[in-house]
Formats: sequence, C-alpha cells, structure tokens
Amino acid sequence: MRVAVIGAGISGLACAFRLAERGADVAVFDRASRTGGVIASAARNGFLFEFGPQSFQTTAALKDLIRAAGLAEECDRAPARSPRYVYAAGRLRPVPMGPQILVAGSLLGLGARLRLWRDLAGDSRPPDREESLAEFVRRKFGSEVLDRLAGPFVSGIYAGDPERLGLRDTFPDLYRWEKEDRSVLRGAMKAMRARKDKDAGKPRPSFLALRRGNASLLDALSAKLGDRVHLGASVESVSRSDASSQAGFQLAVTSSAGAETFCADSVVIAAPADSAARMLSGLAPSAAERLASIEYAPVAVVGTGYRREQVRRSLEGFGFLVARGESRKLLGTVWMSSLFPGRAPEGQVNLASFVGGATDPATTELPEEEIAAIVERELAEILEIRGAATERSVWVHRRALPQYNIGHRARIAEVRAELQRIPDLHLVGNYLDGPSTGVCVETAFLAADLILAQKPEVSVGATL
Repeated sequence: MRVAVIGAGISGLACAFRLAERGADVAVFDRASRTGGVIASAARNGFLFEFGPQSFQTTAALKDLIRAAGLAEECDRAPARSPRYVYAAGRLRPVPMGPQILVAGSLLGLGARLRLWRDLAGDSRPPDREESLAEFVRRKFGSEVLDRLAGPFVSGIYAGDPERLGLRDTFPDLYRWEKEDRSVLRGAMKAMRARKDKDAGKPRPSFLALRRGNASLLDALSAKLGDRVHLGASVESVSRSDASSQAGFQLAVTSSAGAETFCADSVVIAAPADSAARMLSGLAPSAAERLASIEYAPVAVVGTGYRREQVRRSLEGFGFLVARGESRKLLGTVWMSSLFPGRAPEGQVNLASFVGGATDPATTELPEEEIAAIVERELAEILEIRGAATERSVWVHRRALPQYNIGHRARIAEVRAELQRIPDLHLVGNYLDGPSTGVCVETAFLAADLILAQKPEVSVGATL
C-alpha cells in the first residue's frame, strides 16, 4: 500500500511516522524548505527561542510519539501549578486556580464573584441559537469575567476574538454543563470529580518542552522517515486515478525537478485548510468551499533576553496574559527561563511574547524591528525592565491559528460527511478537532490507524 501525506508539520509527520512504523509505503510532500510548519526553534548566543508552541500539554498520543522518536529523556516539564497572571488595571494580578476563584484574589471584583456564586446555586438553560463565547460569558458571568478571564484565556489558545469564536466550537463542555446540569460551575465540578476518579494513580497532565528545542521532535521524525520526506514539493491537486490504474489517486506535484504525477492508494492531507481546499477543488468542491472559508489569525512571536538584574519584577510562574481593554498590543508573555532549564545563559532570562491575533492583525504587518520595539516597550512597563534587551528574535506567522468561529464544527462535520464518500482520503490538522499539538497528534494517529485497518495486507511491525 502506498500512502501520500501532504504536509510536513506535526500532523503530517506524526501520521506518516505511524504509517511507516507499521509497514506502509509512505511519501511526504511539503512545499516548504523545512519540516515543522509553525513549530520552529532557534539557538542564539546561549538563548533557545521557540517560534511556535512554547510547550506541549502532555497527552498519551504525544508521549508515545516522543518516545518512539527517541526523545523521552529530553523532555523537561514545567513546575506543577506555576502561578499565572493577568495584566489588568495597570498591574499583574494572580489568577486564582480552581474553586478559589469564587472567594480569593484581586483579579475579579465582588460583583463578578457574586455572578459566579449565582451560577453555582442557579438554574439556567442555554439558548437554542448558537452563541459566541463573548455572548455566553456576558450572559452568565458579566463583562468583567469576559475582559479579565475568558478573553485573555482564549487569546492564549486561539489568538482569537471572543465576539466571533463559537462557544460550542471552542468550549463545548461549557455548553453541555449548562444544558445538562443547569449550572456551568456545578457541571465543571462534577466533571473534575469524575476525571479525578478516572485518573487516580496516574501522573497529572503537565506542560513539557524538549531540551534542544521543540523543533527537535520534527527533526527526529524527519530523520527516521529519511528519503520518504520530499521538501520543496508542492502538490497542486489531488484527483482520482483513471480506471486503468491500480492506485486510487493521482497527485500533481511540482518541484525544482519539474512537474510529475505521483500515484497513491491513500492520501492524507495535512496542509492548512486553504491549501487543502485548493487540492480538493476538483475532487470534492463542496468540502473545498467550506475549507476555504476557515479564517486564520496572524501572530508575531518575539523572543527577548535580558540580564536578570534588569527585570525588577519577580518572574516566578508561567507568565501573563493581557486583559481586554488595556490599550496594549501584547497578547501575553511566557517566562520561558522560569519554566524550563537551558533557555537562557546563566544570570539572564528568556521571555516569549505574542502580538497580533484576530483582534489586531495590523501589528503583524509592521516591520520586525517595529514589532520588537513595541513588545520591548510594553514589557519594560509591565515588568519594570531597565535597559535594552541583550538578545531578540522575531518570527511572524501570517496564518498562525485557525479560528473556531461560530459554526466551525458544523462546517467540519459537513466536510467530513462529503469526504466519507471518497474512500482512502483523509484530513488531519489543527483546524479539525482543536489547535493543540497533543490533539493534532491524536487526530493524525487516528487517520493512520484507519488507513491501516482498511488495508489488512500491510504488515504490522516497525520498519523504521
């Protein structure tokens, strides 16, 4: 069985690795000159900067992939329960964890906490129509919870606009808890108890980063796949093979060597939604139209280094997000050297900051020097930093994160329904089931396992 995987980001490489490990004949194509997609790392003058995800939340599938790639001993885990902050009303405010948010902290005022208590003791039902995340939070908990808690939180996950993100598309559990338990907080507490019982004795989920940079996972997978990976190779279209061909699909591939046709029994498209739409326009036009409508948010990642004595504020914790309405360009900053060793030289600190997103795309269009200057100016005010950065690096992702706006999951369901009529064609990627790396790996593994189950002639056993 011959499988073509289009896209060499984490989704495509995880799927290809799983297939090759179990005996399938795999070829990976990517138009870029390197693997990794939005995951990239750079070591500069003793600093280790990440230009995509700063860390990964552990899942069983991701841990399996890291182990199979030979990197299990290179994982560093962030300290458990690292404090998190929100910059609101001119200062950093700790985010109370769990039930403490009902009674403690300066992040939320008395009125907002009373709204939380009212939900806990109340009885409500969600409306029949689709709500945005912002509409839901305002209805249930008020504007302060939206501005200081929910808004910053979704900017850290989606870089999105809560006025457009769909509640059921981003946090379906919140909708389900209100519908089934008549209270979001009661439903959350019940779910926490159930999860605690289910996971008793298991290690707590944690955030991890790879010692030589998160891109080292992609490098290791690429090395194991070897010449199965074809870079600088753009797949222009995917079509059905003619009746005389034994293979099910034909890929029109363009590279420096010219144009060629690649035949495959199965195809996995692990490219962004707009690229998938282009490839499928002739094969599945309705699905292609829906995929083309998915919006992406641009994000600029700015890595800065400072001597520790330049920073007057404590950097104990995970970092901070910025509340809505603060007149800041920053979405948030992760204190990388506080979480993971080896991220900065001795006596210095490594800060990863984010600007742009769905609410401020224009900032990502500025020259990189201006983006860095904005970030450093705002960091200086928030963290009381004196003097210039000792090291900096800027990476701009024009299409960083898919936006799960209202109706997104319904559109994806329609896409999947149409593609079910095309056997052996699969989609994987961060626009399907969630943007996190762990979820992407799970989706990639599921696609690989489905292909293997449909092709029993493939020998099972590691061939890498």
